[in-house]
Amino acid sequence: AARDAGAPDQAVTDKLLIRPNGPLRGTVAVNGAKNAVLPIMAACLLTDETSVIDNVPRVTDVVTMIEILRRLGVRVEFAADRLTITPAGYAGTVAPYDLVSRMRASICVLGPLLARRGSAQVSMPGGCVIGARPVDLHLKGLQALGATFSIEHGYIVAAAPHLQGGRVHLAGAFGSSVLATGNVMMAAALADGMTVIEHAACEPEVVDLADFLTAMGAKIGGQGGPVIRIEGVPVLHGARH
Repeated sequence: AARDAGAPDQAVTDKLLIRPNGPLRGTVAVNGAKNAVLPIMAACLLTDETSVIDNVPRVTDVVTMIEILRRLGVRVEFAADRLTITPAGYAGTVAPYDLVSRMRASICVLGPLLARRGSAQVSMPGGCVIGARPVDLHLKGLQALGATFSIEHGYIVAAAPHLQGGRVHLAGAFGSSVLATGNVMMAAALADGMTVIEHAACEPEVVDLADFLTAMGAKIGGQGGPVIRIEGVPVLHGARH
C-alpha cells in the first residue's frame, strides 16, 4: 500500500497479519450482475410490450446498451436501479460502430433483431482485451437456424426471413460461449419448431436470461446444463424481472 506522504518513514512490509475478531455481522446490498443484465436488455427486442428489469447496476456498459436500444428506436427509462424498456414500434436494425465498438456484449442484439425484424446490421464488437474472442460461434449458431451472413465494411450483415429450429453445436476452441448461447437462445425463442443447443454455456447469466425469456412466454428447458432445449413460440410479451 502507498505510504501517506505526510507520515514519518516506516518500514514497508510485504505481508498482512489478520487476527480473528468475529463473528462478523451486518448486511450488504449486492448489485445485479452486468453480464446478466446486458443480454436481458437485448431480449426486450423480442416483443413490442414493455418490460421492467430491477436491480440493474449503473455501470458504463449498461449505459452503452441503453444507447444502442435507443438508436434502434426503443424507449428506455433508467431510474434508480430500474430499467423500463418499451420497444413498441421500433424499426431500427442497425447497431452502429460508434456504440458497438465500445462493448463486446453489444453482439447480443443480433439474435433478437433477426428473430423480430428478419435482418440486422451489427458492427463487429469491441470492448474486449482478453485476447482474440471471435464471433464465429454466434454466426455458426444462428446459421443453424437459417440465418445468412456477410461481413461488409466492418459490419455483420445478417438476414433471416424465416428462422427454423434445429440442432446447434456451440463447442469452440476455448470452450462454450455465454454470449453465443444467449444469442441463439433468444433467436430460437421465436423460431419455428424445436432448437437443441449442445455444448451450451452453463453460467448463471445463461440461467438468468432463460428465466427472463420464460417470463416473456418462451418454452426453455435445460438451462444451467450443457444441453438447452427451446420450443419456439409465435409471440413473446413483456415481463418483470
